[in-house]
Amino acid sequence: MTAPMSTSRDQEARNGTAPRLVASPFLGQYLLVQPGQAAGVRIPEVRYEELAAASAEGRPIPAWLTDAATKAWGTELPASPVGDVVLVRERSRYGYGKASWEINLGCDYDCEFCYLGEKRFEGLDWDGKQRLLQTLRDVGVLWLQITGGEALIDREFGAAYEYAHQLGMMVQVSSNGSSLRKRPIRELFSRHRPYRLTLSVYGATAETYDTVTRNRGAFTRFTQGLDAAREDALPIRLNVIVSDDNAHEVDAMVRLAESYDFPHQVFTNMSPTIDGEANPLATQAESHLKPRSVFTGCNAGHTFFHVNPHGIASICKVGRDPSVNLITEGVEALPRLGAIAESLQLRTGGCSGCTMADTCRTCRPLAKLYQEAGDRRDLYCQHGGYGS
Repeated sequence: MTAPMSTSRDQEARNGTAPRLVASPFLGQYLLVQPGQAAGVRIPEVRYEELAAASAEGRPIPAWLTDAATKAWGTELPASPVGDVVLVRERSRYGYGKASWEINLGCDYDCEFCYLGEKRFEGLDWDGKQRLLQTLRDVGVLWLQITGGEALIDREFGAAYEYAHQLGMMVQVSSNGSSLRKRPIRELFSRHRPYRLTLSVYGATAETYDTVTRNRGAFTRFTQGLDAAREDALPIRLNVIVSDDNAHEVDAMVRLAESYDFPHQVFTNMSPTIDGEANPLATQAESHLKPRSVFTGCNAGHTFFHVNPHGIASICKVGRDPSVNLITEGVEALPRLGAIAESLQLRTGGCSGCTMADTCRTCRPLAKLYQEAGDRRDLYCQHGGYGS
């Protein structure tokens, strides 16, 4: 028998506070997670039902939960009712577990290789952002990536970030790090720790970094942000972005990441803009390009999706059209993404009849952007010589 759930979803906002633990369905499983911690604990359905009933009935925390929190995170739970400590998220019939959200496309940098093209400061108002986050909760999203543009400079980033935590989401933030040094941001991440904070590295010296970002003083602000993140023990991951303007500093950028003891990855391949413009391709450091891994498929549109600043949902950041409007159409529109995903993966145009599809390194939506950008087949197609 299914245990009774909360009588009101408003309980999930927990009177403006974020939960210490979250018990949630996730892609056919049940997880116990602690906001700000990457590791989770898989629990059987019977334990999930037990927590749901205990929360609804005001019962105390069971001994097994106390033990699990201690073993997983070293967390000591108070002798309190379950509902004061654990947010038990309801099941969703939609089957989505992850989403990414561009809170705003505006950015304080002006990198030539940005895949977003024109970066406008526009999007949903606060009421719209709240409705969108509630929708993401309702369709089952447990892991949420907030990105941009530059997410941290959105005037409502802090409120949205806190609200996502209150709704029981595990939040990752992607940023250029330019605002990470600021006291309000540091205090925000101290109150509600992200489970991951991904920062991009554009140079190892002020001259190069400021040239790439076309923002004077950006390198100083970035390294101050790294210092603050290390001091605050934030879970940082660095993406070293290689272009023709900073390729001479690749090794130095890697050493910079290592000096902070942050894990890092090196990215050398640029993509056309989301509108199919070729501008970013001209910035690639040709001698540093690496073959992509063989594309073996993904669950875009099926278990995860992407949302732009206006609440328009697409299968991912690359395949943005067709799309559905979560603000005007609501959650009922999301199931259409599965069919959209299947249609976008069909080989069309320059890829129809391809005899090397089984070893292709590029998904169809990305190949379509390359084709719209002038069909630089050498950058994405083995027939064109790249990666052969």
